[in-house]
Amino acid sequence: MTVWLRGDHLVRRSGPVARRSDEPVLLIEAQSFARKLPYHPHKLVLLFSALRHFRNDLRSEGRTVHYHQAESFERGLAKHFETHPDDTLVTHRPQTESARKRLESLVAEAGGTVESVPDERFICSPAKFDEWASDGRYRHEDFYRFMRRETGYLLDDGGPVGGEWNYDDQNRETPPESWTPPEPPQFEPDEVTQKVIEWVDATFDGSYDERPYGGDWADPEPFRWPVTRRQAVRALDHFVTNRLTEFGPYQDAMLDAEWAMSHSLLSTSLNLGLLGPAEVIERAIAAYEDGDAPLHSVEGFVRQVLGWREFLRHVYRREMPDLADANQLGASEDLPDFYWDGDTDMACLSDVVDDVRKRGYSHHIERLMVLANFGLIYGVEPTQLNRWFHAGYVDAFHWVTTPNVVEMGLYGAGVFATKPYASSANYVDKMSDYCSGCPYYKTKTTGEGACPFNALYWDFLDRNEDALRSNHRMGLMYSHVDNKDEAELDEIRERAAEIREMADAGEL
Repeated sequence: MTVWLRGDHLVRRSGPVARRSDEPVLLIEAQSFARKLPYHPHKLVLLFSALRHFRNDLRSEGRTVHYHQAESFERGLAKHFETHPDDTLVTHRPQTESARKRLESLVAEAGGTVESVPDERFICSPAKFDEWASDGRYRHEDFYRFMRRETGYLLDDGGPVGGEWNYDDQNRETPPESWTPPEPPQFEPDEVTQKVIEWVDATFDGSYDERPYGGDWADPEPFRWPVTRRQAVRALDHFVTNRLTEFGPYQDAMLDAEWAMSHSLLSTSLNLGLLGPAEVIERAIAAYEDGDAPLHSVEGFVRQVLGWREFLRHVYRREMPDLADANQLGASEDLPDFYWDGDTDMACLSDVVDDVRKRGYSHHIERLMVLANFGLIYGVEPTQLNRWFHAGYVDAFHWVTTPNVVEMGLYGAGVFATKPYASSANYVDKMSDYCSGCPYYKTKTTGEGACPFNALYWDFLDRNEDALRSNHRMGLMYSHVDNKDEAELDEIRERAAEIREMADAGEL
């Protein structure tokens, strides 16, 4: 019997590696997946370097590690079973039933069998979530409170510490002009990582020419992400010690000069298994209990990890494969080229895309209210934006991008989003400093120089009226639509069409 860890399941302190300490470990470094999309080079460096470091760490502890570098997982499995015929592999259960069956088929074709064990990168088990969601409804706030009660996190005599379950209303501030966050941690590439960087640069050119997924990631900054358990713990320490206090109030804010703000930057380590969700939650809570971080910051962070991350994982598990292709609004526009090259005069989109090009990262509000919001009101076909997110972000895996982008960002399925998160320039102006330096006018809807977000927002409501007007959460928006006469709506439609023509011509 052999423990098989896939590349995003680098869990050593729990799970089958810890429980089966006398059994060898199989790791497969497959290249074929890296050619399926134009992945950001930092994402490939992160995955391959973390895998190689994990191998080295296990071997330094005396574990036997079978490490196969192969063109594909199929070939890697074949290599393993050539020398270990009829072996049984123990691996973490894939996120979906179809993925589990595919994995079992691959192993069987290679000559072995596979046993699945729970995925310990998460806290909530499938059985627990299924029991909670037995009525078929998904409401994140209800799930989050359920998980607080289940775990006891931030509870006092059965109720929420401080008297409130959610302090989101205290987490929407914009920082003063004099505010500067602590520098994010940076991890100097060691010899292993440097060799991966050189190999990725030589092997994967980061381009994919066939539309609608064409593009490339040119000239990123030096690689900075943690690739080992030790580095991930240092990143956690840095966040709790230096950034957690101001994470809460400014977590929704966007500043042109501050790509990281006070965000944790722990998603890569959590999604690879280098950190566990319980340990990061408990470190944050300990900071609050020690008087080193305010409750609203800690609660906001706990809500992200215990609530949203766990919630998305299970929605994906239950709603796939339909969720991946969902498109209930019938959006059909191609993804504009500036998502790849950042070549647009819109300050917010140019800056956020530039951050992704440089680092494979931007924070959650930039993802939702700039990138996805523009895609929503522009009418981008959901699978195209989902693929772009999956290719571009270092922390992106299908289980997290698909519900976040297709559902939350583009309102593709209506399985848990109760309304589309559409906004005009007003939201971007309120939560950022982008509009002050933008050549487009945030207060204009039509005419030369009018901010594209404004006409596209009203055009979105207009063209999707049949699908959205009956939504009780859209009543206020449609009351404003009703205040516009047909002549004004015609001008909006013309401006929206002009914006799409400009985007297609690379002139937006």
